Amino acid sequence: MTKPRPSRTSARLPAAAQRAVVDHSFVPVRAKLIEVAAFLDRVERYGAAGDFRCAALRQAAKILVDGKPARARRILEQLSDPTTQPDAITSGKAALGAWQKPSFPKRAK
Repeated sequence: MTKPRPSRTSARLPAAAQRAVVDHSFVPVRAKLIEVAAFLDRVERYGAAGDFRCAALRQAAKILVDGKPARARRILEQLSDPTTQPDAITSGKAALGAWQKPSFPKRAK
């Protein structure tokens, strides 16, 4: 009989292995975080911070620091289209990286 695997959130590594996990990825992740901050500074400077994609990034940043597990999954879900049915009318645009509820103009009668 095999022993059940511990969940990822409860697994404890020896101190040296814990440090190795941080050592391996810290610098590239730090660079990505600075890149996100620079992007948000830029869009604010040029008055584009109200774009729905920028708003979605700010919401994702809240998930990033909330201390709860499964951050990557929750951020991906927050940025993704939650609908399960295809749109009746397509916008014709490619993926935008963040979901926004479609707003099609009403037709004049």
